[in-house]
Amino acid sequence: MEMQASPKLSPLQLELLKVYSFNPTEEELLQIKEILARFFAKRFTDRVAQAAEAKGVTDDDLDRWLNETNQ
Repeated sequence: MEMQASPKLSPLQLELLKVYSFNPTEEELLQIKEILARFFAKRFTDRVAQAAEAKGVTDDDLDRWLNETNQ
């Protein structure tokens, strides 16, 4: 059986490993998850807004698409 080299850890993964070295409580881990979720949600929202602006998609277009019955 041939062994495959594992990929290097990303800078984010390395930082998260540092957090775990401090042995955070379950409460602290939940808070960290919430922070990360908010960060990635904002990044996603910003990128969608940039793409919509570049393509000329308006808020009215998005609302109309969300309310279409044939989803």
